[in-house]
Amino acid sequence: MDEHRIGFLGAGGIARSHAFALNSLKYFYSVPPAFRLVAVSSAREESRSAFAADFGFERHMAAEDLFNLDEIDTVFILGPNSVHYPHLEAAAGMTNVQRIYLEKPVCSNKSEEDGLSRIAADNGHGKIIQVGFQFLMGPAIREALIFSKDNDLGTPIHFSFTLKHRDYLNASYRKKRRTRLTPAPDGGAMADLGSHALSLMVAFLGSGIQIVSALQSGSYPDVPRESDLYSELSLFDPKTGAVGNVSGSRVSSGIGDMMAFEIFYEKGALRYNSFYPDRFEYFFEKGGDWSTRFTGSNYSPVTSFPSGHVPAGWLRALIHAHYVFLSGNDPSAFVPGLEHGIEVQRLVRETAENMEIFRKKTWK
Repeated sequence: MDEHRIGFLGAGGIARSHAFALNSLKYFYSVPPAFRLVAVSSAREESRSAFAADFGFERHMAAEDLFNLDEIDTVFILGPNSVHYPHLEAAAGMTNVQRIYLEKPVCSNKSEEDGLSRIAADNGHGKIIQVGFQFLMGPAIREALIFSKDNDLGTPIHFSFTLKHRDYLNASYRKKRRTRLTPAPDGGAMADLGSHALSLMVAFLGSGIQIVSALQSGSYPDVPRESDLYSELSLFDPKTGAVGNVSGSRVSSGIGDMMAFEIFYEKGALRYNSFYPDRFEYFFEKGGDWSTRFTGSNYSPVTSFPSGHVPAGWLRALIHAHYVFLSGNDPSAFVPGLEHGIEVQRLVRETAENMEIFRKKTWK
């Protein structure tokens, strides 16, 4: 297997998670992808130098210098939301780069969204681009996606997807994440958290789902009034006639991170809750009973660490996302490419437009 030569754009909290995932591959896979951590960049010299020393990068530098490194063939875009698009545009122009891992959200505005569509349409760039919707790599969600394609559940009728979080109730947490408090589509609960729920909806139900309306709530003096701390969408799928809702929350008291969904079809149903990360449930009208499919860490290829029956969480899904990104050795996985990221971003942008309509109607 060829050795991937990796560069990180970003040295913050999410970059730490990616460094952990890469350095953990050797524990989970008998034939892990080979790689070198060549360089890391960020705006502050002290943060990137400490990151390089802590996680084994050979050198650190400013972003403009990393873009000129010919030896890098794999780029992870992990900086603040506002630089995701310009960093992708620059990485796409690097001649030797073959793979780009792009954290969500993929961009911040309609102009950048149009630019992403041009990059996606340029088949000549020849690069593998994977977007950071790692919930798709959770074992139960991965298996539920396969199950939904392999079984005749009929046409979807209604659905619900949600990701709830609580930490923004705390002023100290909001202060540390001030850059994420900008209004949608650059920031806000739907862009930051609800986009994962939108990603699952697109994976299960396909593209083209329309937003009918959007609501938002939550208010603090240190948060811009237009920024959604909780938001909820009403949606319609013109392909099937199904309707449903998606919500994203930063202020749900008593909940750490909870991803959950329900899809009700003509012939059955599927449901999942991340409080039980090693299982999903399904129902067939012809059978009349709910059944539980236990997955454990049921990945392909089969891994021996940890054993297959243990529960798997967010970091384990992130590790498998990196395995898929570098090796491509899981043909059953739903891999969120750039087109997937663009479709989720369309929904995030239209969420912002619909929330503005809601504010004009209801705010005094």
